[in-house]
Amino acid sequence: MALYGIIADIHGNREALEAVLRALDNRVDEIVCLGDIVGYNADPDECAATLRRRGVASIAGNHDLIAIGRLDTSRCANNARYALERTRQRLGVETAAYLAELPPHRLIGAEVVLVHGGVRDVQQYLRTPALIRENAAYLREDFPGAKLCFFGHSHEQRVFAVEDVAIREVARDESVYLVKDRVYFINPGSVDAARRRANKLAECAILDTEEWRVEFLRVPYDAAAAEAKAAAFGYRIDPWTDRLYSLQRKIASKFKQIRAA
Repeated sequence: MALYGIIADIHGNREALEAVLRALDNRVDEIVCLGDIVGYNADPDECAATLRRRGVASIAGNHDLIAIGRLDTSRCANNARYALERTRQRLGVETAAYLAELPPHRLIGAEVVLVHGGVRDVQQYLRTPALIRENAAYLREDFPGAKLCFFGHSHEQRVFAVEDVAIREVARDESVYLVKDRVYFINPGSVDAARRRANKLAECAILDTEEWRVEFLRVPYDAAAAEAKAAAFGYRIDPWTDRLYSLQRKIASKFKQIRAA
């Protein structure tokens, strides 16, 4: 039995990462990361080095795989594509090697599974009951006996309970007590808050495997400094490039339709 700090979607935001690590220090026995260590912000190497130095067990997110060329940017929004192209240019050799070694999932014992997006699709956003139901079936097939599936990618602190064929979203209080024989899908939130217009707080969670309880944390960080750094180092898309990417996407979609006709 142990206390685990669960973090996800750091996206190269050093200020936010340091804030959640301070919040978790002296409160947990181990910290694990659900991927997307890089992307969007200006400190991918520093964030990866921090995780390595502190022995944080991580998995690969879609941004990590795109940054090292294992996935393309076809399913990315324009701002993510632009930032990832910048990340590829600046990513250090050691960081690239570290990202290449990250597994697609991890287990905590036999009952807790860590994934980034969906159970079988690293780029899937688990936001609806229908998708949770689909992934609950995958979880039963791929990880028999698993009761908790922690996932990231969607940047939202949420808890879904799987009750036979019904999916119920559990109200996210500061602490959520879980039923031992029920399956849950839990998102700890996003360390990086760059995509939010307001309430720029770094998010994470603590799993207590003895009390079978999840505590959600939201901590302040210097968001202005992180944003200024990202802009200064070329991680923020300009309007003209944004329009160009949208045009390229439309042309590619049109050609795909023509080929399929």
